[in-house]
Amino acid sequence: MALIVQKYGGTSVGDTERMKNVARRCIAAQKAGHDVVVVVSAMSGETNRLLKLVAQITDRPSEREQDVVVATGEQVSIGLVAMAIQAQGGLATSFLGHQVQIVTDSIFSKARIKRIDAEKIVEALKQKHIVVVAGFQGQDEQGNVTTLGRGGSDTTAVALAAALKADACEIYTDVDGVYTTDPNVCPAARKLERISYEEMLDLASVGAKVLQIRSVEFAMKYKVPLWVKSSFTDDPGTLVCEEDKSMENVIVSGIAYDKNEAKLAISGVPDIPGVAARIFGALDEQNVVVDLIVQTASKDGKTDLSFTVGKTDLVKAKEVVERVAKEINAGGVETDGDVAKVSIVGVGMRNHSGVAAKMFQILASEGINIQLISTSEIKVSCLIQSKYTELAVRALHTAFGLDKAPAAG
Repeated sequence: MALIVQKYGGTSVGDTERMKNVARRCIAAQKAGHDVVVVVSAMSGETNRLLKLVAQITDRPSEREQDVVVATGEQVSIGLVAMAIQAQGGLATSFLGHQVQIVTDSIFSKARIKRIDAEKIVEALKQKHIVVVAGFQGQDEQGNVTTLGRGGSDTTAVALAAALKADACEIYTDVDGVYTTDPNVCPAARKLERISYEEMLDLASVGAKVLQIRSVEFAMKYKVPLWVKSSFTDDPGTLVCEEDKSMENVIVSGIAYDKNEAKLAISGVPDIPGVAARIFGALDEQNVVVDLIVQTASKDGKTDLSFTVGKTDLVKAKEVVERVAKEINAGGVETDGDVAKVSIVGVGMRNHSGVAAKMFQILASEGINIQLISTSEIKVSCLIQSKYTELAVRALHTAFGLDKAPAAG
């Protein structure tokens, strides 16, 4: 007997028929001899609907109260899925985040899990119940409702798998695994049988939407075997696991892109110690996450500083930067929301030279200008104009040998 944590996303529980399908899968897993914990998201589109209601009230909502509103989507899902299991002859109990003591910090809308008390889940499993847990939500030390950010149900599932020492965590979604890139952008994309935690972590960090980055961090830290599967097929999916030698033979494993990027540029920044710390410290105080950063060479004691943030943080970031720019006697602040980040990822880069140069040459041959560059041991990211995103992804995918073989015929 194994303990399996299954997570079903919004499309998998998008209506009552799909919830009945989830119930069938859960019961089948239990009949196969497994203990089953199920984490579910809100129904497809429900979180967006709730956020629209918030926006109709105010354009600057209290993040605490916004979390109270958006967390309700998962409550509906867990109740309905538990009832669907019961209607098919199974035993099921649903729990909200606070009921199973998913304790987080107090950063509303982006909370991080601190600890989980799994006692109630263990007791329900002993009673042969399928346990249905609300994803995406928790509570802080003061008892406030918190949410974990977009894709947070993935993190809930992997964190529960780690806390319960589960044998596997299966993430069910509307795709049948992890692909070399987005198949909607590049029809030649291939499904991967396996990918390392590190590669998946970097792909998630640069725009791949299959898994939330924090869920991969949890899986990597606690060595949770993580499967990405479709809730609509019986395809075995993709295993996210520890790296082995064979993975290093592939230079680039995947191409990711992110259109949720915005660039800020500050001109005439005094080139003296502590200025950068002051700028980015002020952004950190407002919980603005900064991504790519480039500083030009100093000229006449001044430099230009460019960096990217998420599009949703652009207004807040601009206000902060304009204030600090005045305080340090910098020049103007310019913003550009029409940019995208394109990245190549692969553990094989560690052992091969010239990968970044090849990427730059490919983009240049397509007439695509690079605005900012970021590199790591297994990743190269370039900021480009948004309109060239699809072209860049397809060109890189082909050039690095990731296209699937054409069908015989």
